[in-house]
Amino acid sequence: MTEAKITELLPLPDDWRRALAVVAHPDDLEYGCSAAVAAWTDGGREVAYVLATRGEAGIDTLDPARCGPVREREQRASAAVVGVDTVEFLDHRDGVIEYGPALRRDIAAAIRRHRPELVITLNHRDTWGGVVWNTPDHVAVGRATLDAAADAGNRWIFPELAEQGLEPWNGVRWVAVAGSSAPTHAVDATPGLERAMRSLLEHRTYLEALTEQEPEAYVRDFLTETTTATGKRFGGRPAVSFELFGR
Repeated sequence: MTEAKITELLPLPDDWRRALAVVAHPDDLEYGCSAAVAAWTDGGREVAYVLATRGEAGIDTLDPARCGPVREREQRASAAVVGVDTVEFLDHRDGVIEYGPALRRDIAAAIRRHRPELVITLNHRDTWGGVVWNTPDHVAVGRATLDAAADAGNRWIFPELAEQGLEPWNGVRWVAVAGSSAPTHAVDATPGLERAMRSLLEHRTYLEALTEQEPEAYVRDFLTETTTATGKRFGGRPAVSFELFGR
């Protein structure tokens, strides 16, 4: 039997200078996407992070009042490893983020502040592919980010933003969704892979609660496996995949 042809992923466009990544929780960007971020910042591009929550409900053994500050510190350290200095938190409540105008407005405001050409978010679909169910927070933030990319350019949807000095920004050219079950594009992970591993390792408190495996081994195994699997559709190079939406 002839083996089915693997559909190749296209290179993500690189003719941009500023990107904004919007996700739900600390660590969302570190599960693979940060390898692309490291390569981008090495090339002189600006990348900022906006997180809807501080991940305060993410560790069962740690009370949210203590967990939130720990995870914020780990996220800032993690971002610094891949050359990201700007990390903002919207302070929505972890685990029960609601999709709707309030979330869209907060993300549209962030887009107006940072004025990116590329917006990055995480899988907004119900599953990670097959029967692996996605979380409501990821779905809400991913969907709201796709909508907010357009909201940011419309003066009349959230007129209060302009009154606060945030003028409309219609310059978002693409929204790239990481972790999608229907990827279309990819970025070579080779230049940034080791730093992506170090970046994920900064979430040590979370990782030690998540798995009984040694964090170093867990991180290396996970990121090697995922980038290698994606690379089979990207010329055999380790890669980070995205589903790309144009505007």
